[in-house]
Amino acid sequence: MTQQTPWIITHIPHSSRLIPDDVRDQLIVSDEELMQQLDILTDHYTDELFTINHPEVANLKFPVSRFVVDPERFDDDCQEPMAKQGQGVIYMKTTDLKPLRRSLQDTERTALLNQYYRPHHQKLEDLVEKALSAHGKALVIDGHSFPNKPLAVDLNQQADRPDICLGTDSFHTPQELINVCTELFCNAGFSVEFNQPYAGTMVPLRYYAKDNRVSSILIEVNRRVYLRDEPVDLVRTDNFCEIQQLISKFINLKSSPDL
Repeated sequence: MTQQTPWIITHIPHSSRLIPDDVRDQLIVSDEELMQQLDILTDHYTDELFTINHPEVANLKFPVSRFVVDPERFDDDCQEPMAKQGQGVIYMKTTDLKPLRRSLQDTERTALLNQYYRPHHQKLEDLVEKALSAHGKALVIDGHSFPNKPLAVDLNQQADRPDICLGTDSFHTPQELINVCTELFCNAGFSVEFNQPYAGTMVPLRYYAKDNRVSSILIEVNRRVYLRDEPVDLVRTDNFCEIQQLISKFINLKSSPDL
């Protein structure tokens, strides 16, 4: 039997806490400070929330921490709004805007991008290309979580944050996709807002604003929903399983031939 080619890709960029030794040497914070930063900024357990065992789904997880490089940022700081906050593709500042990393030589920056960033984006692009070739469509679900209160580094400082943030793109996020996702979470009693506190969604640059066969939506889950007390206590609550089931249900609905 020929293995089915997935057309739905769950993209999980920020769940890892792994920092290789050679990258740790670049970071000028203490071990305790680094652990605190990882607690604050890691998207805890999103690899479990968004990893779906389904023949039409491919799961792509970034293997190292966002403190190594951030695969959700543009690799050109001139294009990346968060670079002004010291957290472009390579973070130079902490969440409270203190120095995180020593200055890097151009060769060190290039080495980080070549080892971690570019291979990851190539994998995502390859998955989308295979989906388009096999099915004529591809859906990227960009899986994240976020802290309940704004961080000093955040561009959006609005204090009242929803349970669920859905990030959309005017070209790549069809209204039907928004409606299905919104209805699922709202019917379960969760508050939903769009592009607040975080906006946009992941689309490979090769297809961005060029090919509307590639759909994408960002699903951000407020950590208060599924953690007992973040960032101090990272124990999962009973809501974790409910959120996991809702994400799985959303994907099962999207994989239906009628949608």
